[in-house]
Amino acid sequence: MGRIFEVRKASMFARYDKMAKNFTRIGKEIIIAVKAGGPDPSQNAALRRCFQNARSVGMPKDRVEAAIKRAQGKELVNYDEILYEGYAPHGVALLVETATDNHVRTVANVKSHFNKGGGAMGNSGSVAFQFNKMGVFKLNPEGLNTDDLELELIDFGLEELGESTTDDGKEIIVLRVAFTDFGNMQKALEEKNITPISAELEWIPSTTVPVTDEQAEDISKLIERLEQDEDVQKVFHNMG
Repeated sequence: MGRIFEVRKASMFARYDKMAKNFTRIGKEIIIAVKAGGPDPSQNAALRRCFQNARSVGMPKDRVEAAIKRAQGKELVNYDEILYEGYAPHGVALLVETATDNHVRTVANVKSHFNKGGGAMGNSGSVAFQFNKMGVFKLNPEGLNTDDLELELIDFGLEELGESTTDDGKEIIVLRVAFTDFGNMQKALEEKNITPISAELEWIPSTTVPVTDEQAEDISKLIERLEQDEDVQKVFHNMG
C-alpha cells in the first residue's frame, strides 16, 4: 500500500462557509436519494451513503430530517443533476456537478463564472474523457489491517487502496472502485461492519496538468467562484 494519487487541493473556502455549503450539497443529495429510493435507509443504499457523508461533515440531525421531510412534502422541489465541462486558465480541465431546479439559471451562472474566472465553458464531452468516474471510500485506519483488507475487497471491485490525509491532517485509508462497482463495495463494507468516514462518487483525472503556485492561485479562484454557486455540488479538476 502506498500514497494514493491525488490532485492538488484547490478549495479556498473559509471553514464555516465550506461547512454551510456541504450541508446544502448533502441536503440536495438526500432529497434526490429519497425521491429515487424512498425514505427507509435500510432499503435505500444511496440514502445510507448520504447519512454517512452527513456525519462526516458534522451535519446536524435536524437538518438531515428536514431534508427527508422536504423530499416527501407536497411542494417538493425536483432537482436535476447536470454535469458541465470546461477549462480553467492554464489548460486545466474542470468538471462541474450541479443539482438544479432551473436549468436556464444554472447554465447562465456557470458560463458566467467560467468567463469571469478567465476560463472557457465547453460542450458535453469536451473534457470528461480526461477523467474516470469512480467510487471513493474514506476509512478510519484504526483497527484495520490494510493488507488483509486489500485481499478481501478485490472481489468487490477494489482498484486502488492507499493512504491519504484529511484537510486537518488525520491519516485515512482511501479505497477506489469503478463507478459500476460502487454498490458492491458499499455492501461489502457494510457486511464487514466497516462504516466509511465518507462514500462519494468522484471524477478522478487520468493525467494531471503541472502548474506553478501562481497559476494554481488563478485556477483556484475560478474553482472557488464555481463552488460558491448555490446550484453547484462539486468541482473536479486535473491540476497537478
